Amino acid sequence: MIGEYCLNILIIGAGAVGTFLGARLALAGHDVTLVGRPGLAAAVRSGGLTLIEPSGSRHTTSVRAVDSLAAAFTRSASTSASTSPYDLALITVKAYDTAGVIAELRAVDAGQLPPLLTLQNGVGNEEALVEAFGADRIVSGAIDTPVSVPAPGQVQVHRERFKAGVAPVGGDAPVAMAAGLLRDAGFTVDAFADYRSLKWSKLLMNLLANAQCAILDWTPAQVMADPTTSRLEALAWQEAFAVMAAQGIRPVAMAGYPLPLLAPILRWLPASWLARGLKGFVSGGRGSKMPSLHVALTAGGRSEVGWLNGAIAHYGQAAGVPTPVNRSLTDVLMALTNGEDRRGEWCARPDAIAILAKSTPKVRL
Repeated sequence: MIGEYCLNILIIGAGAVGTFLGARLALAGHDVTLVGRPGLAAAVRSGGLTLIEPSGSRHTTSVRAVDSLAAAFTRSASTSASTSPYDLALITVKAYDTAGVIAELRAVDAGQLPPLLTLQNGVGNEEALVEAFGADRIVSGAIDTPVSVPAPGQVQVHRERFKAGVAPVGGDAPVAMAAGLLRDAGFTVDAFADYRSLKWSKLLMNLLANAQCAILDWTPAQVMADPTTSRLEALAWQEAFAVMAAQGIRPVAMAGYPLPLLAPILRWLPASWLARGLKGFVSGGRGSKMPSLHVALTAGGRSEVGWLNGAIAHYGQAAGVPTPVNRSLTDVLMALTNGEDRRGEWCARPDAIAILAKSTPKVRL
Protein backbone atom coordinates (compact mmCIF):
# COMPACT_ATOMS: atom_id res chain seq x y z
CA MET A 1 0.00 0.00 0.00
CA ILE A 2 1.06 3.66 -0.30
CA GLY A 3 2.94 3.94 2.95
CA GLU A 4 0.52 2.54 5.54
CA TYR A 5 -2.57 3.88 3.83
CA CYS A 6 -5.33 1.89 2.19
CA LEU A 7 -6.95 3.94 -0.58
CA ASN A 8 -10.50 3.76 -1.88
CA ILE A 9 -10.15 3.26 -5.62
CA LEU A 10 -12.83 3.47 -8.29
CA ILE A 11 -12.11 1.77 -11.62
CA ILE A 12 -14.35 2.97 -14.44
CA GLY A 13 -14.27 0.33 -17.14
CA ALA A 14 -13.99 -3.29 -16.02
CA GLY A 15 -12.51 -4.67 -19.23
CA ALA A 16 -9.15 -6.39 -19.42
CA VAL A 17 -7.07 -3.48 -18.12
CA GLY A 18 -9.61 -2.46 -15.48
CA THR A 19 -10.06 -5.95 -14.02
CA PHE A 20 -6.30 -6.56 -14.12
CA LEU A 21 -5.62 -3.40 -12.13
CA GLY A 22 -8.57 -4.06 -9.84
CA ALA A 23 -7.29 -7.52 -8.96
CA ARG A 24 -3.73 -6.36 -8.35
CA LEU A 25 -4.76 -3.36 -6.26
CA ALA A 26 -7.16 -5.43 -4.16
CA LEU A 27 -4.44 -8.02 -3.58
CA ALA A 28 -2.15 -5.16 -2.50
CA GLY A 29 -4.67 -4.17 0.19
CA HIS A 30 -6.62 -1.31 -1.37
CA ASP A 31 -10.43 -1.01 -1.40
CA VAL A 32 -11.50 -1.39 -5.02
CA THR A 33 -14.83 -0.73 -6.72
CA LEU A 34 -15.20 -1.85 -10.33
CA VAL A 35 -17.75 -0.35 -12.72
CA GLY A 36 -18.51 -2.72 -15.59
CA ARG A 37 -21.20 -4.40 -17.61
CA PRO A 38 -23.95 -6.24 -15.70
CA GLY A 39 -22.56 -9.69 -16.54
CA LEU A 40 -19.09 -8.80 -15.28
CA ALA A 41 -20.44 -7.15 -12.13
CA ALA A 42 -22.57 -10.21 -11.35
CA ALA A 43 -19.63 -12.58 -11.91
CA VAL A 44 -17.35 -10.60 -9.61
CA ARG A 45 -20.01 -10.28 -6.92
CA SER A 46 -20.63 -14.03 -6.91
CA GLY A 47 -17.13 -15.37 -7.39
CA GLY A 48 -14.57 -12.60 -7.08
CA LEU A 49 -11.68 -11.99 -9.49
CA THR A 50 -9.09 -14.48 -10.66
CA LEU A 51 -5.77 -13.12 -11.90
CA ILE A 52 -4.01 -15.57 -14.23
CA GLU A 53 -0.31 -14.83 -14.71
CA PRO A 54 2.52 -16.87 -16.26
CA SER A 55 3.95 -17.34 -12.77
CA GLY A 56 0.64 -18.60 -11.35
CA SER A 57 -2.93 -17.65 -10.49
CA ARG A 58 -4.28 -15.59 -7.60
CA HIS A 59 -7.83 -14.98 -6.46
CA THR A 60 -9.53 -12.17 -4.55
CA THR A 61 -13.09 -11.73 -3.29
CA SER A 62 -12.51 -8.27 -1.81
CA VAL A 63 -13.53 -6.32 -4.92
CA ARG A 64 -16.87 -4.51 -5.04
CA ALA A 65 -18.49 -4.57 -8.48
CA VAL A 66 -21.36 -2.42 -9.77
CA ASP A 67 -22.91 -1.94 -13.19
CA SER A 68 -23.18 1.86 -13.26
CA LEU A 69 -21.44 4.97 -12.05
CA ALA A 70 -24.62 6.01 -10.29
CA ALA A 71 -24.42 2.84 -8.18
CA ALA A 72 -20.75 3.47 -7.48
CA PHE A 73 -21.56 6.87 -6.00
CA THR A 74 -24.64 5.81 -4.04
CA ARG A 75 -23.92 6.88 -0.48
CA SER A 76 -25.48 6.39 2.89
CA ALA A 77 -27.41 9.18 4.51
CA SER A 78 -24.46 9.84 6.81
CA THR A 79 -22.03 10.44 3.92
CA SER A 80 -21.38 14.08 3.11
CA ALA A 81 -22.17 15.25 -0.41
CA SER A 82 -19.07 17.43 -0.25
CA THR A 83 -16.69 14.51 0.31
CA SER A 84 -15.66 11.99 -2.33
CA PRO A 85 -16.01 8.33 -1.34
CA TYR A 86 -12.92 7.62 -3.48
CA ASP A 87 -9.34 8.82 -3.29
CA LEU A 88 -8.75 8.27 -7.00
CA ALA A 89 -10.72 7.07 -10.03
CA LEU A 90 -8.99 5.12 -12.79
CA ILE A 91 -10.52 5.48 -16.26
CA THR A 92 -9.88 2.36 -18.33
CA VAL A 93 -12.72 2.45 -20.85
CA LYS A 94 -12.08 2.46 -24.57
CA ALA A 95 -11.52 5.91 -26.06
CA TYR A 96 -14.90 5.92 -27.82
CA ASP A 97 -16.60 5.62 -24.41
CA THR A 98 -14.88 8.66 -22.90
CA ALA A 99 -17.72 11.01 -23.83
CA GLY A 100 -20.25 8.72 -22.14
CA VAL A 101 -18.16 8.50 -18.96
CA ILE A 102 -17.87 12.28 -18.86
CA ALA A 103 -21.64 12.62 -19.16
CA GLU A 104 -22.16 10.20 -16.26
CA LEU A 105 -19.52 11.88 -14.09
CA ARG A 106 -21.16 15.27 -14.67
CA ALA A 107 -24.19 13.88 -12.84
CA VAL A 108 -22.10 13.25 -9.73
CA ASP A 109 -22.08 15.92 -7.01
CA ALA A 110 -19.03 18.08 -7.65
CA GLY A 111 -17.73 17.52 -4.13
CA GLN A 112 -17.85 13.75 -4.58
CA LEU A 113 -15.80 13.67 -7.78
CA PRO A 114 -12.28 12.32 -7.08
CA PRO A 115 -9.12 13.00 -9.10
CA LEU A 116 -8.98 11.02 -12.34
CA LEU A 117 -6.14 8.87 -13.68
CA THR A 118 -6.73 8.00 -17.34
CA LEU A 119 -4.94 4.85 -18.50
CA GLN A 120 -6.60 4.81 -21.91
CA ASN A 121 -4.93 4.22 -25.24
CA GLY A 122 -4.96 6.81 -27.98
CA VAL A 123 -4.76 10.58 -28.13
CA GLY A 124 -7.48 13.03 -27.11
CA ASN A 125 -8.89 11.55 -23.90
CA GLU A 126 -7.00 13.92 -21.60
CA GLU A 127 -8.16 16.94 -23.54
CA ALA A 128 -11.80 15.84 -23.29
CA LEU A 129 -11.49 15.26 -19.53
CA VAL A 130 -9.78 18.61 -19.02
CA GLU A 131 -12.56 20.42 -20.84
CA ALA A 132 -15.12 18.78 -18.56
CA PHE A 133 -13.38 18.79 -15.17
CA GLY A 134 -10.26 20.97 -15.31
CA ALA A 135 -6.60 20.08 -15.74
CA ASP A 136 -5.67 19.95 -12.05
CA ARG A 137 -7.94 16.94 -11.51
CA ILE A 138 -6.39 14.85 -14.33
CA VAL A 139 -3.35 12.55 -14.31
CA SER A 140 -2.28 10.87 -17.54
CA GLY A 141 -0.95 7.33 -17.42
CA ALA A 142 0.04 4.37 -19.56
CA ILE A 143 0.87 0.74 -18.86
CA ASP A 144 2.56 -1.84 -21.04
CA THR A 145 1.13 -5.19 -19.95
CA PRO A 146 -0.71 -7.41 -22.50
CA VAL A 147 -3.90 -8.72 -20.88
CA SER A 148 -7.20 -10.27 -21.90
CA VAL A 149 -10.43 -11.55 -20.35
CA PRO A 150 -10.96 -15.29 -20.99
CA ALA A 151 -14.24 -15.24 -19.01
CA PRO A 152 -16.17 -12.83 -16.76
CA GLY A 153 -14.35 -12.62 -13.44
CA GLN A 154 -11.03 -13.72 -14.92
CA VAL A 155 -8.16 -11.70 -16.35
CA GLN A 156 -5.09 -13.19 -18.01
CA VAL A 157 -1.63 -11.62 -18.23
CA HIS A 158 0.12 -12.76 -21.39
CA ARG A 159 3.56 -11.45 -20.54
CA GLU A 160 4.96 -10.37 -17.18
CA ARG A 161 5.96 -6.90 -18.26
CA PHE A 162 4.93 -4.45 -15.57
CA LYS A 163 6.08 -0.97 -16.55
CA ALA A 164 4.07 2.24 -16.40
CA GLY A 165 4.37 5.96 -16.97
CA VAL A 166 2.49 8.87 -15.42
CA ALA A 167 2.40 12.61 -16.07
CA PRO A 168 0.36 15.47 -14.60
CA VAL A 169 -2.02 17.24 -16.94
CA GLY A 170 -2.46 20.22 -14.61
CA GLY A 171 0.13 21.57 -12.21
CA ASP A 172 -1.78 20.42 -9.11
CA ALA A 173 -2.78 17.00 -10.42
CA PRO A 174 -1.98 14.25 -7.86
CA VAL A 175 0.68 12.50 -9.91
CA ALA A 176 2.58 11.23 -6.85
CA MET A 177 -0.50 9.41 -5.55
CA ALA A 178 -1.14 7.88 -8.98
CA ALA A 179 2.46 6.73 -9.28
CA GLY A 180 2.40 5.25 -5.79
CA LEU A 181 -0.79 3.36 -6.53
CA LEU A 182 0.68 1.81 -9.68
CA ARG A 183 3.77 0.80 -7.73
CA ASP A 184 1.49 -0.93 -5.23
CA ALA A 185 0.04 -2.82 -8.20
CA GLY A 186 3.53 -4.10 -8.99
CA PHE A 187 4.62 -1.67 -11.68
CA THR A 188 7.93 0.02 -12.20
CA VAL A 189 6.77 3.61 -12.72
CA ASP A 190 8.44 6.47 -14.59
CA ALA A 191 7.16 10.00 -14.07
CA PHE A 192 7.22 12.43 -17.00
CA ALA A 193 6.66 16.17 -17.12
CA ASP A 194 4.68 16.36 -20.39
CA TYR A 195 1.58 14.19 -20.67
CA ARG A 196 1.49 14.68 -24.44
CA SER A 197 4.95 13.14 -24.76
CA LEU A 198 3.81 10.18 -22.68
CA LYS A 199 0.58 9.54 -24.57
CA TRP A 200 2.04 10.07 -28.03
CA SER A 201 4.90 7.72 -27.16
CA LYS A 202 2.39 5.09 -26.08
CA LEU A 203 0.52 5.77 -29.33
CA LEU A 204 3.67 4.88 -31.27
CA MET A 205 3.73 1.51 -29.51
CA ASN A 206 0.01 0.88 -30.09
CA LEU A 207 0.28 1.60 -33.81
CA LEU A 208 2.59 -1.22 -34.82
CA ALA A 209 0.99 -4.23 -36.51
CA ASN A 210 -2.44 -3.22 -35.27
CA ALA A 211 -4.69 -1.73 -37.97
CA GLN A 212 -3.29 -3.89 -40.77
CA CYS A 213 -3.84 -7.05 -38.71
CA ALA A 214 -7.51 -6.13 -38.48
CA ILE A 215 -7.90 -5.19 -42.15
CA LEU A 216 -5.97 -8.14 -43.61
CA ASP A 217 -6.92 -10.70 -40.95
CA TRP A 218 -3.23 -11.41 -40.47
CA THR A 219 -1.15 -11.98 -37.37
CA PRO A 220 1.51 -9.41 -36.43
CA ALA A 221 4.16 -11.88 -37.58
CA GLN A 222 2.55 -12.10 -41.01
CA VAL A 223 2.33 -8.32 -41.31
CA MET A 224 5.98 -7.82 -40.42
CA ALA A 225 7.16 -10.69 -42.66
CA ASP A 226 5.52 -9.31 -45.81
CA PRO A 227 7.62 -6.67 -47.64
CA THR A 228 4.62 -4.51 -48.58
CA THR A 229 2.86 -4.48 -45.22
CA SER A 230 6.06 -4.14 -43.16
CA ARG A 231 7.03 -1.11 -45.25
CA LEU A 232 3.58 0.40 -44.68
CA GLU A 233 4.06 -0.11 -40.93
CA ALA A 234 7.36 1.78 -41.14
CA LEU A 235 5.80 4.60 -43.16
CA ALA A 236 2.90 4.90 -40.70
CA TRP A 237 5.42 5.20 -37.88
CA GLN A 238 7.42 7.84 -39.76
CA GLU A 239 4.23 9.82 -40.28
CA ALA A 240 3.51 9.69 -36.55
CA PHE A 241 6.99 10.94 -35.68
CA ALA A 242 6.62 13.74 -38.23
CA VAL A 243 3.29 14.86 -36.74
CA MET A 244 4.80 14.82 -33.25
CA ALA A 245 7.74 16.94 -34.43
CA ALA A 246 5.38 19.45 -36.06
CA GLN A 247 3.57 19.86 -32.72
CA GLY A 248 6.77 20.13 -30.71
CA ILE A 249 6.11 16.83 -28.92
CA ARG A 250 9.22 14.85 -28.05
CA PRO A 251 9.00 11.09 -27.55
CA VAL A 252 9.97 9.64 -24.17
CA ALA A 253 11.40 6.27 -23.20
CA MET A 254 8.02 4.81 -22.26
CA ALA A 255 8.52 1.37 -20.66
CA GLY A 256 12.22 1.64 -21.43
CA TYR A 257 11.84 1.63 -25.22
CA PRO A 258 14.45 3.94 -26.83
CA LEU A 259 11.96 6.11 -28.71
CA PRO A 260 13.93 9.37 -28.18
CA LEU A 261 16.95 7.81 -29.88
CA LEU A 262 14.90 6.74 -32.89
CA ALA A 263 13.37 10.14 -33.63
CA PRO A 264 16.37 11.76 -35.39
CA ILE A 265 17.30 8.54 -37.22
CA LEU A 266 13.88 8.31 -38.82
CA ARG A 267 14.55 11.44 -40.87
CA TRP A 268 16.97 9.60 -43.12
CA LEU A 269 16.32 5.89 -42.60
CA PRO A 270 14.67 4.21 -45.63
CA ALA A 271 11.30 2.68 -44.78
CA SER A 272 12.45 -0.80 -45.83
CA TRP A 273 15.37 -0.61 -43.38
CA LEU A 274 13.14 0.64 -40.59
CA ALA A 275 10.72 -2.21 -41.31
CA ARG A 276 13.43 -4.76 -40.68
CA GLY A 277 14.23 -3.15 -37.35
CA LEU A 278 10.56 -2.99 -36.32
CA LYS A 279 10.08 -6.70 -37.03
CA GLY A 280 12.02 -7.66 -33.91
CA PHE A 281 10.31 -4.94 -31.87
CA VAL A 282 6.86 -6.28 -32.76
CA SER A 283 7.69 -9.95 -32.22
CA GLY A 284 9.22 -9.15 -28.83
CA GLY A 285 6.33 -6.97 -27.69
CA ARG A 286 3.17 -8.73 -28.90
CA GLY A 287 3.70 -12.21 -27.50
CA SER A 288 0.85 -14.46 -28.68
CA LYS A 289 -1.87 -11.84 -28.27
CA MET A 290 -3.70 -10.51 -31.32
CA PRO A 291 -3.84 -6.68 -31.39
CA SER A 292 -6.79 -4.72 -30.10
CA LEU A 293 -8.16 -3.47 -33.43
CA HIS A 294 -8.34 -7.02 -34.80
CA VAL A 295 -10.12 -8.23 -31.66
CA ALA A 296 -12.68 -5.42 -31.89
CA LEU A 297 -13.41 -5.93 -35.59
CA THR A 298 -13.71 -9.71 -35.22
CA ALA A 299 -16.12 -9.26 -32.32
CA GLY A 300 -18.22 -6.79 -34.29
CA GLY A 301 -17.54 -4.01 -31.81
CA ARG A 302 -16.60 -0.37 -32.14
CA SER A 303 -13.07 0.61 -33.09
CA GLU A 304 -10.47 2.83 -31.42
CA VAL A 305 -8.70 3.42 -34.74
CA GLY A 306 -9.94 7.04 -34.73
CA TRP A 307 -7.88 7.70 -31.61
CA LEU A 308 -4.83 5.86 -32.97
CA ASN A 309 -4.13 6.09 -36.72
CA GLY A 310 -7.00 8.54 -37.04
CA ALA A 311 -5.46 10.88 -34.48
CA ILE A 312 -2.25 11.02 -36.52
CA ALA A 313 -4.25 11.88 -39.63
CA HIS A 314 -6.27 14.51 -37.75
CA TYR A 315 -3.34 16.29 -36.13
CA GLY A 316 -1.28 15.87 -39.28
CA GLN A 317 -3.87 17.71 -41.32
CA ALA A 318 -3.93 20.53 -38.75
CA ALA A 319 -0.13 20.77 -38.84
CA GLY A 320 0.21 20.51 -42.62
CA VAL A 321 1.93 17.10 -42.47
CA PRO A 322 0.73 14.53 -45.03
CA THR A 323 -0.28 11.20 -43.47
CA PRO A 324 -1.46 9.02 -46.37
CA VAL A 325 -0.80 5.66 -44.74
CA ASN A 326 -2.49 6.43 -41.44
CA ARG A 327 -5.38 8.10 -43.24
CA SER A 328 -5.85 5.07 -45.49
CA LEU A 329 -5.71 2.59 -42.61
CA THR A 330 -8.25 4.66 -40.68
CA ASP A 331 -10.64 4.97 -43.60
CA VAL A 332 -10.54 1.28 -44.50
CA LEU A 333 -10.93 0.04 -40.94
CA MET A 334 -13.80 2.42 -40.24
CA ALA A 335 -15.54 1.26 -43.43
CA LEU A 336 -15.15 -2.36 -42.29
CA THR A 337 -16.35 -1.55 -38.78
CA ASN A 338 -19.42 0.29 -40.09
CA GLY A 339 -20.25 -2.46 -42.57
CA GLU A 340 -19.63 -0.24 -45.59
CA ASP A 341 -16.99 -2.69 -46.89
CA ARG A 342 -16.88 -6.48 -46.57
CA ARG A 343 -13.89 -8.09 -44.88
CA GLY A 344 -13.39 -10.35 -47.90
CA GLU A 345 -12.64 -7.29 -50.05
CA TRP A 346 -9.53 -6.53 -47.98
CA CYS A 347 -8.56 -9.84 -46.40
CA ALA A 348 -4.96 -10.77 -47.32
CA ARG A 349 -4.75 -7.90 -49.85
CA PRO A 350 -1.85 -5.64 -48.82
CA ASP A 351 -1.56 -4.39 -52.39
CA ALA A 352 -4.96 -2.69 -52.06
CA ILE A 353 -3.85 -0.77 -48.97
CA ALA A 354 -0.60 0.25 -50.68
CA ILE A 355 -2.45 1.53 -53.75
CA LEU A 356 -4.86 3.54 -51.61
CA ALA A 357 -2.00 5.09 -49.61
CA LYS A 358 -0.18 6.12 -52.80
CA SER A 359 -3.16 8.15 -53.93
CA THR A 360 -2.32 10.92 -51.44
CA PRO A 361 0.88 12.98 -51.10
CA LYS A 362 4.03 11.41 -49.69
CA VAL A 363 4.94 12.08 -46.07
CA ARG A 364 7.46 14.84 -45.41
CA LEU A 365 10.01 14.16 -42.66
